[in-house]
Amino acid sequence: MSVDLLCMGEPMLEFNQLPLSPDGSQHYLEGHGGDTSNAAIAAARQGARVGMITAVGQDMPGDSFIRLWTREGVDTSCVVRSDRAQTGLYFVTHDADGHHFLHYRAGSAASLYGVADVPEAAIASARMLYVSGISQGISGTACDAVFAAIDVARRHGVSVAYDTNYRPRLWPPARAAAVMHAAMGSVDYALPGVEDVRILTGLTEPQAMLDFYLRLGPKVVVLKMGETGAWVATPQQRVLIPAFPVRAVDATGAGDTFCGSFLARVLAGDGPEDAARYAAVAAALKCTGYGAVGPIPTAEAVRGVMRR
Repeated sequence: MSVDLLCMGEPMLEFNQLPLSPDGSQHYLEGHGGDTSNAAIAAARQGARVGMITAVGQDMPGDSFIRLWTREGVDTSCVVRSDRAQTGLYFVTHDADGHHFLHYRAGSAASLYGVADVPEAAIASARMLYVSGISQGISGTACDAVFAAIDVARRHGVSVAYDTNYRPRLWPPARAAAVMHAAMGSVDYALPGVEDVRILTGLTEPQAMLDFYLRLGPKVVVLKMGETGAWVATPQQRVLIPAFPVRAVDATGAGDTFCGSFLARVLAGDGPEDAARYAAVAAALKCTGYGAVGPIPTAEAVRGVMRR
């Protein structure tokens, strides 16, 4: 299968906390997560031709992801099945302060992915490569593999997009900033989250954040700010895209939905501002249901809301 967008990173089986049952018992909804996998599915549901670059175990979660990607039309020809390690998993809990994650990923199949596994021919034939800070933060070998994949993309004229997605349990801020910002010097689309940027740079003002990332070299910077919206910046102009109002119940994967939807629309020919307006609606609709993947809307659902 020929794809437009290749998403590289770590998939994880998800267990998402549901509201307490009437009898007081606690239940969890089994699902799928992992930032680049979520983005791949979001992009596929918006009509893009998408593939995954990763490794999963020869286990039940790995089988489940293969079934998921196949069902969603996400190409799996670049997915390594490992008999040496298992697929990671995580739990999501909810309280008055929002949603919280507990990950079990040490030694996962994806964390053992290395430079020798990078599918050069597949990357060279794609239109865009998408990676994240998590893709690089899970291990040293995975970090090197992402740099190698970016290098392949650049040598073959393939666009690159990067989401910071900083996770403090993976690495300290100074190391994460050094790695991410080195990678950002070779990307076309930077998609940082505002809280990530505060930690990675010490900056607090959105315009200064946009200045910082544009100086690194990306052609487009999209600063995701959750309920505040998103700034879309190029060297020529800056536009604030408001968040789309919904009654949110679970924001897990909202940023990934934004990224996947944004990139799908860019690949479809939209300019950055139009793509971001579309992505804001898609991300908001995702928040109306529980789980990272199940509530990701289709293009038909997004267009329907935008028409209203």
